[in-house]
Amino acid sequence: MDSKTQDARRVGGTSGFNGYEAQPNDLLNGAVTAVGDAAYRWSIGDDRLDWGPGAGMLFGISDISAIATHRDFAARIALDGPSRYERICLSRESDTGQGVLYELEYQIRDDFGGMRWIEDRGRWFAGEDGTPAHAVGVMRAIDERHNREAVLVRLSTYDELTGLLNRVRLKEALGEALIAAQRGRQNSAFLLLAVDNLELINDAFGFDVADEVIVCIGERLSGLARRGDSLGRYAGNKFGLVLNNCTEERLSDVCERLLAEVRDRVVVTARGPVAVTVSAGSIALPGHASSVDQALARAEEALVSAKQKLRNSHVIYAPSREREKTRLRNINVADELITALNDRRIRVAYQPIVDARTGDPALHECLVRMERPDGTIVPAGHFVPVAEKLGLIGLLDYRVMELAVDTLRERDDVKLSLNISGRTIGDRLWRDTLAAHLHAAPGFAERLVIEITETVAIHEIGELTEFVAGFRDLGCQIAIDDFGAGYTSFRNLKTLDVDLVKIDGSFVIDLVNNRDNQFFVRTLVDLAHNFNLPTVAEWVSNAEEVEMLRNLGVEYLQGFYLGEPVMALPAARGSGAISSTRLRAAPA
Repeated sequence: MDSKTQDARRVGGTSGFNGYEAQPNDLLNGAVTAVGDAAYRWSIGDDRLDWGPGAGMLFGISDISAIATHRDFAARIALDGPSRYERICLSRESDTGQGVLYELEYQIRDDFGGMRWIEDRGRWFAGEDGTPAHAVGVMRAIDERHNREAVLVRLSTYDELTGLLNRVRLKEALGEALIAAQRGRQNSAFLLLAVDNLELINDAFGFDVADEVIVCIGERLSGLARRGDSLGRYAGNKFGLVLNNCTEERLSDVCERLLAEVRDRVVVTARGPVAVTVSAGSIALPGHASSVDQALARAEEALVSAKQKLRNSHVIYAPSREREKTRLRNINVADELITALNDRRIRVAYQPIVDARTGDPALHECLVRMERPDGTIVPAGHFVPVAEKLGLIGLLDYRVMELAVDTLRERDDVKLSLNISGRTIGDRLWRDTLAAHLHAAPGFAERLVIEITETVAIHEIGELTEFVAGFRDLGCQIAIDDFGAGYTSFRNLKTLDVDLVKIDGSFVIDLVNNRDNQFFVRTLVDLAHNFNLPTVAEWVSNAEEVEMLRNLGVEYLQGFYLGEPVMALPAARGSGAISSTRLRAAPA
């Protein structure tokens, strides 16, 4: 090799793979092969395909001469749409000298009976007549990418646990059925089915067994669904079924068959057989819903009604004028409440809790009120039940807490009782905000009692124990409100380490004439005293009840007879507050 040739190689090339000197084409072929791709050249006129190194490995074809022509290669291709030949040779684009870019994706059959996804990118170049004469390109394996895309597509359509339609796709199927029903093509129906008491299965066997139950129920429901129906997982323990061509008259029979399919055979799990039932709410379409959201809401409403009956029940939605009036009222009240919160028109009324021996106010309970734009004060019964039902009670509790803290700051002579909902027990923002106020103002905590309803003490004992301990450590006292209404175990009272028990007012009504109430109050007071817990009797309405409650050993009294809720605290009389020792004092 002369020196000029050697110089040319040094300029145009560099060290090849495996330490050999290589021409530029050899180097490029080596690079393409190294990344797992394969280059090719297709001479269209004589249908010849020249393959670069690595093509056989890419395609899974041991003898590359088996695809030496495009005809042989095309016989192995599965392409969705026009053939590869048509995409290139019948292109409507023109080659202006730079070639025409093309890009395809298709599957090719290998020698082992499998199919491999290929990305094919190249350019074709025209001959003298302007038609494609030859093409060059590079092919790349894209099986992994297609698998990822297939997983994403499946997740966007199907529920990962059950393999049924997911919530989004189920709603789309419901929308399609509703449109068809509205156009008069067919009647349809939608069923919402929920596994009864799934939380008990979780507690008894674990979440893995609960998942097995959900999968099995999905399979059973799927076995009864007809072709054209759409079954999906609507939520954790809920399934939705869109029934095409189903009249309202047939709906009850369909529901009963589905419930029986689950009820009549136990579910065999890894930890043994489990007896399972489902409840269902259904709605006929298009008669009782004009939109997907309305259909879902009314099916939910029917399901709630079914679950309020016995297990393994179903309810078909039926319109109710009274229910619609209630719903409309709730919407209006919720809107009124949100506006009042935004306009800072939530107020606190103060009702005294008096010492049964002296009649002096020991503390005042903060009762929420709403002020209308015209200054009218609205009692809690008008909006609190709606706030609890629609999930707005946490906002109210937060605002009342702020107002109570303001009162403690303005009046150092009062002690307040703050009643909170079960939802607020787990509200970290509420807890952290109140704790910050108490840390910032020494003495506030000792003048604050936090009231928790008995039903919360029954159902949220674990979280409530932490809540109570945290605020007692800060110096607050804790009261159980409405005691006797929910039958809290006294073991729970000992676990919670509360400071005060408020006897539910329903046992104080007509106390003088009702022997059953007298016995119940006497029993509650005796048991509370065994735990060294003072008691408060609510709803006291006359002097006779005051005297009887005092004789029964009740330490504190509350009711309209002793003091109605007022929007402003009365002027101080001495200190007006009591110490922790006095609150815990035994009856005289």
